[in-house]
Formats: sequence, C-alpha cells, structure tokens
Amino acid sequence: MTTAHHAVQRPRHLNDIPGWFPLLDQVLFDWLLNRQKTTGVRGDLLEVGVYMGKSAIFLGRYLQEGERYTVCDLFEGDAPDDANRAESTKSYAALTRQAFEANYLSFHDELPRVVQGPSSLVTDEVERGSCRFAHIDGSHLYEHVHGDIGAARDALLPDGIVALDDFRSEHTPGVSVAVWEAVLNRGLRPICLTTQKLYGTWGDPEPVQQELLAMAQGRSDCGVSVQHAAGHCLVRLKSKGVKAPDFPSSRYAEEPEPIAPLPADKSVATTKETKPAPHRHAHRLATDLLPPLLTRAIRKARPANRHAAKPHS
Repeated sequence: MTTAHHAVQRPRHLNDIPGWFPLLDQVLFDWLLNRQKTTGVRGDLLEVGVYMGKSAIFLGRYLQEGERYTVCDLFEGDAPDDANRAESTKSYAALTRQAFEANYLSFHDELPRVVQGPSSLVTDEVERGSCRFAHIDGSHLYEHVHGDIGAARDALLPDGIVALDDFRSEHTPGVSVAVWEAVLNRGLRPICLTTQKLYGTWGDPEPVQQELLAMAQGRSDCGVSVQHAAGHCLVRLKSKGVKAPDFPSSRYAEEPEPIAPLPADKSVATTKETKPAPHRHAHRLATDLLPPLLTRAIRKARPANRHAAKPHS
C-alpha cells in the first residue's frame, strides 16, 4: 500500500513496468498486428491475464477506430477455486486493478474494457467471432488454460490469431498439455513458436507463415528453423540480440527524476561516540598510579614541553 510519505513511481517507458514480455514477442506482436492492418483485417482485441499491464499497454497501441479492446484478470478478486486461489496468492499477490489502470493510463488516454473476475467470464463478455487478436496469459493450471483456449477460439474471427504464453516452461506443465492438446485435437494450427509463446490460428496459417519466414530470414538478429510434426509446420524463432520495436514513452517521461533522500547526518553521533585516543588512556592510567610527588612534577613540566614542541617561526 502506498502511504503519504512514499511517492508513486510512475512509469516513464514500457520497460519500467514489471512483467514478462520478451523483446522477440514484442517484435512479433508488432509485425502480426501491423500485417492485419495493412491487409485490411479488422476486429477487436482481447487479453486474458494482464498482471501490471506491460503487454496490455503494448497491444492497446494497435487498437483501430471502431474496434473494442477487452482485458480480463482476477486482480485482487476472489479466485474460482482453491488451486487458482493458491496460484494467485503465490505469484500475483501484489497485483491490483488500481496499479494496472495507473500504468495503462500512463501511456493511453482511455482504459480498455476491464472484466474483473475469472477468465470463464470471457465467453459471456466478448462477442463470438469478433476478435482479430487474442493474448492468453492467465492461469497456469490445465483446467483454466483449456477453458481460455476455448474462449479464444470462440472470440476469434476465422483467421484471427491467438498468442499462448508459457506453453513450454518447466514450471507450467498444465499450459503445455492444454496447448498441444489444442493443436492435436481442437483444430489449433501453429503459426510460429518462440521461447515463451505459441502463436496460432483456427484458420489457414500458411499465408502468414510464408510472410513471417521472409521477414525473419531477412533479419540478422533472429534465428529461424522449420520442423514438421503431426501434419503441422512448426516455425521456430529465436532471438539473436533482437531489439524492441519503437514504442512511445509515457506521459511522465519528461518528469524530473525523484530526488533520493540524503543519508542521515551521523556527525553528531560520531562525535559523541568518539573514543579517546589510546595514548590518552595510558597517560591517565600512569598519572593515577605514580607517586603524588612525581605526578605533580610531570604536570608542572607539561606547559614547558608543549611550548618546546612548537616549531620555531
């Protein structure tokens, strides 16, 4: 919770927002969405699972006039079951709708339509066959991902594209099972794979695949390989130092950097705690232990010694 004496750190650039959105996937989002625009494909946008808004902010830049953009997340709301509740508590405890909306409005003038609740709401909230692009990055549990893929299939246009996150991470086997099950048994046809996402369609992937291959093979910062499995052409892309596409800075980019508080002045405490030099301790001890006559003689001789120690001018 932000208190009165802590200033809110407003994002200046997209990379200031916490989240998982690799640069190669930013390049692919940019290329796929721009291709849709140039080929005249129109339709709504959908993201399930927004976290702090990094990919949602990016996706929102490609919204065209007359299109609708819907995002869905639990935020701080109640999970639909115990497994999902445990997952949210462990991985997304800091996520709030307020934080997402503040980040989003740092880059855009208007919020997307926000559906707060489980992703099962998407089927009722998003019109069937209305979306040209969907990004699924919600739960990692098989049952929920299975449902999210079905919701994406219902929401997408015939040639719409879905990006499925975490399809191969070792800590998300439920996503892997749900994604490859969709490829083998539910009609999903892969367009390409990256380290983190599988891009696919329930339409014909070949036209976009051919253009994508030409684009990727023309770049020195992107590795490309093509494999075939179970009747599917799998285009695998790998970053070789790929750079992010240009993205506008936030409305706060020109604000001055917050001034860090100066460290506390410890000079007073240091003065109070300064210990006498060791030779002073020894001198006091010696004068306490010597016979009184000798002690008085030493004290009388002190001014003369100090005077003699001064350098001659």
